[in-house]
Amino acid sequence: MKEYKLKILGLDCPNCAAKLERALANNKILLNVSLSFVTKKLTFSLESEDKYEYALIVINKIINKVEPDAYLDVNNIEETDEEECNCGHHHEHHHHDGEECCCGHHHEHCDCGCNHSHHKHSNHHKHNKNKLNSYILMALSILLLLSGLLVERFIEVSWSYNPISISLYVIGYLFVSYDILYKSFKNIIRGQVFDENFLMSIASIGAIILGEYHEAILVIFLYKLGEIFQDYAINNSHKSIKNLLELQAKYANLLKNDEIVEVNPEIVNIDDVIIVKPGEKVPLDGVIIEGNSSFDTSTINGESKPTDLIIDNEVSSGYINLSSVVKVRVTKKFKDSNVSKMLKIIEESQDKKSNNEKFITKFARYYTPIVVVLAMLLVIVPSILHLLFPEFVKASFNDWLYKGLVFLVVSCPCALVISVPLAFFGGIGRCSKSGILVKGSNYLEKMSKIDTIIFDKTGTITKGNFVITKIFPIDMSEDEVLKYAYLCDYYSNHPIALAIKEKAKDISIDLSLIEESNNLNGLGVKAIVDGKEVLVGNEKLMKKNNISYQILEEVGTIVYVAYNHKYIGALLIKDELKDNIKYEIDKFNSLGIKTIMLSGDNYEVCKEVATSIGISNYKANLLPLDKVEELNKILKNKKDNTNVVFIGDGINDAPSLVNADVGISMGGLGSDVAIESSDIVINDDSITKVNELIKISKTTNKIVKQNIIFSIGIKVIIMILTIFGLSNMLIGIFADVGVMILAVLNSIRILTIKK
Repeated sequence: MKEYKLKILGLDCPNCAAKLERALANNKILLNVSLSFVTKKLTFSLESEDKYEYALIVINKIINKVEPDAYLDVNNIEETDEEECNCGHHHEHHHHDGEECCCGHHHEHCDCGCNHSHHKHSNHHKHNKNKLNSYILMALSILLLLSGLLVERFIEVSWSYNPISISLYVIGYLFVSYDILYKSFKNIIRGQVFDENFLMSIASIGAIILGEYHEAILVIFLYKLGEIFQDYAINNSHKSIKNLLELQAKYANLLKNDEIVEVNPEIVNIDDVIIVKPGEKVPLDGVIIEGNSSFDTSTINGESKPTDLIIDNEVSSGYINLSSVVKVRVTKKFKDSNVSKMLKIIEESQDKKSNNEKFITKFARYYTPIVVVLAMLLVIVPSILHLLFPEFVKASFNDWLYKGLVFLVVSCPCALVISVPLAFFGGIGRCSKSGILVKGSNYLEKMSKIDTIIFDKTGTITKGNFVITKIFPIDMSEDEVLKYAYLCDYYSNHPIALAIKEKAKDISIDLSLIEESNNLNGLGVKAIVDGKEVLVGNEKLMKKNNISYQILEEVGTIVYVAYNHKYIGALLIKDELKDNIKYEIDKFNSLGIKTIMLSGDNYEVCKEVATSIGISNYKANLLPLDKVEELNKILKNKKDNTNVVFIGDGINDAPSLVNADVGISMGGLGSDVAIESSDIVINDDSITKVNELIKISKTTNKIVKQNIIFSIGIKVIIMILTIFGLSNMLIGIFADVGVMILAVLNSIRILTIKK
């Protein structure tokens, strides 16, 4: 089974996408169908590759039937081999070069005679032109409405009605409603009766029949005005994710034979050297080998303050160079770069929908037919009763018909269908803005109901890099002990050696004194410095060389140093705690969230770390499967309707990340396996972002509940008032368009959450 991803453009609302997704999913050829309104990406699987071309024909047919304004734009096919088009000709496939055939293959022109580039752009142009025409006709309809009102007021006629004003009203109505009437008619022919176009058509036509011309025009006009506002709000909420989707650099300045060649980043290999100029995006992950500069890293880690980077510092794709030219040695291919992984996560985030979104999709599917039936009963039953018992039911057929029409206007489910997915999309976008990548709205929903957070230690609570915290000299100064340790470990890349070199970087040391250096596996390093033997390592190294040393009872890694067969001191090395980690743990505890630490490190180290940051529940010496076993015990005993979060960064954390209700990985130091296994990725490894994530998730879910209660509540109240004759068409319009606008405004409020 193979997965495919195509783009569908021209989708105007989440309801359109949901409808199309259902239709595509009902087809037996397409498997695991998911359509994201956010990214406009259709994801599906096929049992065999030879069904691909037929699947494209099927998809096009379904799109034309369900959403004729939408169109297929297969712009990201990854195959580079030759395949056969359904028109019978072979075409070469390339990334980004040329356009695609209606059969789904990538080429400039095919021999079937269609100009694919023109086809794609004409669709896009037609879509924009239709919108402009709609705006013009809306404006004309209001002018005609005002003209009709003026004619009624100032031109008297002998008839009971004014034919001039009525003509103006009818023309104005047709101007504003022609597309809705057309869509409704086409949908009825296709068997798709119950949608918002049908509701608006019936309500407005009924108003025309009853002579309520003003209300007929205003119903459609305000409905369309609400749609325009909805489009604006959705586009505005797209910005944070659009910024991410535009992170990928379009080119890389490859240094080749002392010349700079502008190339596609995808062809750059590991260890190639690229040039990044001021104002340019870093196209690939790498290490600076020449120059230094300030970089805007906000799109990757959410930090607005520029970061100064020098030689040997790592740079991530997506950073923006602010000041000076730098040379970068590439360390990852384009497909493995940070930005590529981020984009993959963002593009797939809409595939996993929250329970609330699933509920609203099902709700809208059954809700509309039910209210249409209720509206019909509201008209038919009282009208019959009026004929049979006029003394008890005094309202006539026309009165009940008007009430039924108002009922239909009120019942339109736009507010719910739009605002709930928009709220989750806004929440995911807000997280992305802070460097938090959420792989689905279901995980954002789960984060609002956390009972327990389980932490790995190294790389999660600690920084994952060793530092020397104390030096214990014997018969010489601390600097001298450090100097000999530095000279001995100079050629080693072991984390402990790196900690020693970092500590000694400000000491003046003559490297020419090093004559010989050898790594001793499991023991340490042995070197000849200025003709004398230097040993740096553990107790076993001291014992093996018969060095008399002083045992230190300290928590951490002890590195013993001997010079010329004599013990001269020791270094205490610890994994440094992350900044403000205790403050963040205290915040979790204050929210009533249980905090637990599971680590593979020894008991004494774990005890010191846990105690210092306020975690009372911890376990040490755990293998990866031991962690999973502990996690499963916690999951078994958790409260109902609550979730357990596991936060880790290493390969050994992957099983736990997968098994937890929500797995959060550290994207900076974290392994690729951990990032792939997790549900949420923190780009800069900051635990602070987890508290921010909880705040965003709680706010998002609070807003979703507000929208559901507010939208349904207002509609039910207006429906009841309508039955008793206490409502009219304008109030019905507020219950539809007004409520939708307020719900959308409430949804995009998520984007304003402060850090």
